[in-house]
This record gives sequence, structure tokens and C-alpha cells, in this order.
Amino acid sequence: MPTESDDVGRTFPVALVGLACRFPGAADLEEYWSLLKTGRDAVGEIPDDRWDVDAYFHPDPAKPGMMYTRAGGFIADIDKFDAGFFGISPREARRIDPQQRLLLELTWEALESAGIVPETLAGSQSGVFVGISLSDYAAMQRDEPNQVDPYVMSGSAISNAANRISYVFDLHGPSFAVDTACSSSLVAVHEACVSLWRGESSLAIAAGVNALLSPSAGIGFSKARMLSPTGRCRPFDAAGDGYVRSEGGAVVILQPLAQAIAENNPVHAVIVGSGVNSDGRTKGLAMPNQAAQEALLRQVYRDAGIEPSEITYIEAHGTGTSVGDPIECAALGNVLGVSRASGDRCRIGSVKSNIGHLEPASGIAGLLKAVLALRHRAIPRTVHFTNPNPQIPFQELNLSVVSEYTELPPGRLTMGVNSFGFGGTNAHVVIRNPEPVASTPVRRGAATEDREIRPLLISAHDAEALRSLVLRYVELLRSPTAPPLPALCRSAATRRTHHQHRLAAFGRTHADLAARLRT
Repeated sequence: MPTESDDVGRTFPVALVGLACRFPGAADLEEYWSLLKTGRDAVGEIPDDRWDVDAYFHPDPAKPGMMYTRAGGFIADIDKFDAGFFGISPREARRIDPQQRLLLELTWEALESAGIVPETLAGSQSGVFVGISLSDYAAMQRDEPNQVDPYVMSGSAISNAANRISYVFDLHGPSFAVDTACSSSLVAVHEACVSLWRGESSLAIAAGVNALLSPSAGIGFSKARMLSPTGRCRPFDAAGDGYVRSEGGAVVILQPLAQAIAENNPVHAVIVGSGVNSDGRTKGLAMPNQAAQEALLRQVYRDAGIEPSEITYIEAHGTGTSVGDPIECAALGNVLGVSRASGDRCRIGSVKSNIGHLEPASGIAGLLKAVLALRHRAIPRTVHFTNPNPQIPFQELNLSVVSEYTELPPGRLTMGVNSFGFGGTNAHVVIRNPEPVASTPVRRGAATEDREIRPLLISAHDAEALRSLVLRYVELLRSPTAPPLPALCRSAATRRTHHQHRLAAFGRTHADLAARLRT
């Protein structure tokens, strides 16, 4: 276990070794990057399978029981769940909040992306930290008291968003839900890091989730005039008129960097600092506090030993509201902008322009955007930014909104992710690209490598899932970014759970294996 003697003071670098997500317009990490890179907007109309939009829509914000927007960001098949895969009976599964179901699936996917076989964590001090705020499903079940059965309470309890993960995977570290409204998931990431730093957890699962199943919260936010009447998030733009509610979820797997390297786990990015504070008393509970945001930023970057000039990019909270954006930009500019050299503006942006505001899961959506930006050494543009908000003095604050896809030069990259909740809890996380690992010399030529027959072992929970997984392997094998065949086959054999339905294919090259799997 790393010690406190590392170069970030009382803390040590934390590696993000596993990632998984389900966002509007993006069923996985690859689709998420594609959406970001092409600058797509995944916000649309509220689908008919959620609620009767016409019955709850009225353009007058004061109209009782109505909302003035038809827009939202939604994920597909939120009602679908393979209960048998997780050993859950169909009767119990029907009573489990879709947010809990989604988190189970994403946790499995994130562990697989880390190359960690879930069974190896059973009995370990692995911690679970989940950002979550509302449960529309719980309210829907309470509206039908005659249908209540023994699984309703456990299936709809907010606490079980985290506890069910610990139960299913038999994890014995800290396990709790975090509710600080919009900053919940980034606070969860911070709490996961703190647990690792204190030695409470040997590995940490941090997550955020949100599901829009009822019009109730939308009606409430309409009455508060927080939602966009035009149905789009326009961060930092003069036309910004509020935010759009969205749903989705993400899970990240965290380990001490030294441990991740020792176990040869993938390191997607490294957390080098994080922090949380509160606004205290302001003009109103939902009114942000610039001074408090500045204080947090100064503390996090001071403790991390990072100068403002080192910041490559800040993924801001950036909801597109008339109050929140100017206050956040003032805080970012005063701490990270004005002290930089003239002409070296601090770049900022917000993924809410692409996928809407995921509320408690928004911070982790921003974190994954920053991780992907590090991986691809490019910053996706903030869409809908055409005319700068006149309330934000960008030049004076030395800030620049990324309005075009921007490739980044070689070298170390440092990015911050900012988030704040409407109750006053602020959170900030700082990440860097991992140091390149020295490659071992290749002892065989490519021709010799191709002559060796290698087995690719694939398994799944049932026959249909196996077929789907085989087709995904075919796609991977035909991709120009496919890993070397020895590494791919070794990972499939040693870093994946072997389920009941199995298949083995043999080949000398990527093309060989793809052709055999295809048949």
C-alpha cells in the first residue's frame, strides 16, 4: 500500500483503472467519445413510455401541476435487466429501482474494463460510494399500497444503491449513498479517494446515477424556473435560459496508483487532488457562493502542488443558467485564469451541452469526459456556444470556452472537474494523464508471432449473450486499435469471469480469429 510520503502530501495518486457509462446517446464509453468528438446533442423529447407529456405540459410556469418543457435526455431500455445474471429472482427484480439495476450492470462492466475478475474481490475491503438523489420508482410504488410486497422497501431505498453492489459482489469496505444534489457523484469520487487515502478501502467503486420516471421533479423545477423553456443546455452562452433534465449513470474503479501498476491494471487517468466544501449561508439555499467556490479551488490546487498555468482544461459545472454560470466562471477565472500569462487563457467547457444535466450523476459524466480527453489528447467542443454571456467577462477572467474540437500537444496534461449542488455543496477533482509505462523489448518478429496459434476464450451467462459477445469480439479484432493478439487472448483467459456458456476460437492473426468467430 502506498504511504503518505508521496509528492502530493498526505495523499497519494489514485488511478482510475475501470470505467463504464450509460448516457443519453451513448450506451458505452466508445459511443460517449464519438458523441463528444462529433459535437452531437443527445437531448430530445420526453419519450411516451415515461409519462403522458401532453397531460403535464403548459407553457405558463405558474400553471399548477404542469411543466413548461418537453425536453430531456434519456437512455434506452432502462426497464431491461438480466436479473438471473446477478442471482436475483424475477419477483424481486420487479421491485428494484432501475437505478440500482443500472448500477449493478455498470459495476460489472467497469470491473471487466479494469481486467478485474469480480469474484476475486469477494470478502475484500472494497468500498462503494454512489451519488444519487431521487427515486421516482419508490414514489411510484408507494402510490400502489395494495401491491407492496417484502421487496419494495429494499428495492427502493436510496441507501441500497450502494449497499446492493456490496451485497452482490460481497464487498466489506465502506458502502453508502451520497446525496448533495447535483454534486453528488463528484463528492462520491472524493469520498472514495479519502477512503483509499485513509486505508479504509483497498479498492473503491465510485458511481453516479439518475433516472427520470415521473413528471413530479420536472414540475417542481419548472416552478423554480430552473429548466430551459427552449429545451437545451447552453453553457456560458448569452442564450442560456436554464438546464434540461437527463438520466444515466457511470461507474469508475479506483486503486492506489502504485497498486494498480503492481497488478498491471490499466491506468486511464490519475487523480492527484480532490476536495469538498459548502457555501454556507447565501441569499438563498439554491444560490451559489463565489467565495466558497474560490476557497475550494485554492485549497485543492495548493494541496496538490499544481500551479494555475499547469491546467490544460476545466470541465465546468456549466448548466447554462443565468445565475450559476457567471458565479462559477468568476471563481474559476479568479483562481485559475487571471494569474496565467496574457494570451494563455484557461480553457473551460461543459458536457451538459451534449447530454443535458444528469443532476446527481452530472459530475461523473464530466469526469469521464475529462478522462477521455486525456486519453485522446483532445478537448471536445461545448456545443450551443455561439455568443458569449455578457454577464461573464471572459477576457478579464482570462477564460476561454472550447468551441471547436481542440487537439492537445504532447506532454503532461492536467485537467479539473468542477461541480456544485443546489443546496451548496461544492466539489472539485484534478486528474492527469498517466506516465507512460516502459515497454518491454519485443523478442519475436511479427512473422514469428503470426505463426503461433492462440486460443481466444469467450463465455457468457446464456447463449444469446454469448452470441452478442462474440460479435463484439469480431468488431474488436477487425478494429485498427485492437490490442496485440497475445495480450488480447491472455486478458480473455485470465482477467474475465468464465460463465456457463463458453466458446473457444483458435487463430494465428486477428483476421484468423475474426473469421472463425464470424462463422
